[in-house]
Amino acid sequence: MSEAPPDRAPRPAEPDPPPGLAPRAWSVGALLLAVGDALAARFAAVAVEGELAGFARAASGHCYFSLKDADGAAATLRCAMFRRAAALLDFAPRDGQRVTLRGRLAVYEPRGELQFVAESMQAAGQGSLYEQFLRLKARLEAQGLFDPARKRALPAYPRAVGVVTSTAAAALHDVLAALARRSPQVRVVVYPAAVQGAAAPAELVAALAAAAHRREVEVLLVCRGGGSLEDLWAFNDERVVRAIAASPVPVVCGVGHETDVTLADFAADLRAPTPTAAAELAAPAQREALAALAALAQRLRRQMQRVLERHAQRLDQRGLQLARPAAVLAAQRTRLAVLASRLDAALRRASERRHARPALLASRLQALAHEALRREAAALAAWQARVAAADPAQVLTRGYAWVSDGAHGPRVSAAGAHAGQHVCIRWADGDADARLDEVRLQGQFRQG
Repeated sequence: MSEAPPDRAPRPAEPDPPPGLAPRAWSVGALLLAVGDALAARFAAVAVEGELAGFARAASGHCYFSLKDADGAAATLRCAMFRRAAALLDFAPRDGQRVTLRGRLAVYEPRGELQFVAESMQAAGQGSLYEQFLRLKARLEAQGLFDPARKRALPAYPRAVGVVTSTAAAALHDVLAALARRSPQVRVVVYPAAVQGAAAPAELVAALAAAAHRREVEVLLVCRGGGSLEDLWAFNDERVVRAIAASPVPVVCGVGHETDVTLADFAADLRAPTPTAAAELAAPAQREALAALAALAQRLRRQMQRVLERHAQRLDQRGLQLARPAAVLAAQRTRLAVLASRLDAALRRASERRHARPALLASRLQALAHEALRREAAALAAWQARVAAADPAQVLTRGYAWVSDGAHGPRVSAAGAHAGQHVCIRWADGDADARLDEVRLQGQFRQG
């Protein structure tokens, strides 16, 4: 939308025609100027509140958008905010935001459209659609539908790409043109669905289900061109978001322009800023793929060349060996001679060890026998000492005597002896016969 004409002084109203004459015919421009003057006089300074829709900032710095009632009514007012006023904004306006505008009503003469020229804009809270967007986003995020861990990597070299969009949408043309230019080797399957309006969510869900059932593509593009929050609302529908999250085929979402964000972007495996970017992300450029393939082929050729060179060197070595058999035999003879010398030395060492072993064993046996004899002699001497200590003759040498009655053997007790009895007394150096004059027992006196 072009800038409306600057303020001007109200024009005087055309005089009424004289009675009886036909009304004067206005030119289109004059009528629009008159209407504009009437609006400027009646609505020179007015405030209006509503939701932003289709907000856009032109390269010139002017802002163009629509304002609609927040309660969902169909009333829409076209608005313009020129660069001077837009430079004073202290926030970034966005679609769905509720704002209060102060300015004037005017007529945009090139199109004959009513427009509101805003001199100031203040944020008045979020619009109802944006509030719904935030509530649904928080609920689905809490359920894990936007978890980054659920995101899947796209196939590096897909053979077929599916596109879910309207067949009449410019986005489909952009996607097909991008794929034909960059990746003509990729087959494209279109799953048609409305992308705007009340029937769009159900058709988008059906298209996603068809792609999942047919399983004929390796990556799926869900796309449409830019628009207001209302235009893109089908991609904020909970059914569509859940269908994208549940798709068995990886999904790239390219809805709107770079500044447009939908819940489908969060649920998809990859978000693209535009439909064309979605096509570029889904399939690699043929030129890049061919360059990578050529690089791999070159690496394979170099590797094979190195392998062939190594085998050729080994073959040359074997050929040289076959060409000089005498040298090979001489080397083998030398090796056999070395091995024979080592074997002879080993046999000599083994024989020497075998001859030295009996002498060593004999020496060990003799030492063991001498030790055994020494121990036995010591034991015999000990027993001899014990036997000598028990010999009665040895006891007699210590002053003892041996008394016997001749017939009944030794008399070892005074009991049974009587006076007048003949006994034999034996000492260490002799013996004697005697007669007992009296017998005294311990504590008693006995006389024969």
